[in-house]
Amino acid sequence: MPTNDSDLQIQARRILDAIAFIPFEQYQPLTRGFESIPARPGIYAIGHRTDGLLYIGKTKSLRGRFSGGHKAFLWAWLDKYSDEDIRIAIQTIFHA
Repeated sequence: MPTNDSDLQIQARRILDAIAFIPFEQYQPLTRGFESIPARPGIYAIGHRTDGLLYIGKTKSLRGRFSGGHKAFLWAWLDKYSDEDIRIAIQTIFHA
């Protein structure tokens, strides 16, 4: 568990490096309700079945990121894709 900002940055970098290479099949379906997204700090990646990684972000609250203003932006952007072709990978970050 990280004890300071430097440790947190190292942990975030490791997660970022790993999340970029997660196979699409291991991402979880992305639904408009965001019920499966935890309300914890974390890093998330939006992936497309054939186009690969579309977006990586970090936030202090994963669920809050998608239920706030970011939600409208996200869906306006993702509406051009088929729901079956878009998934999300999330990794929580533990911060003391």
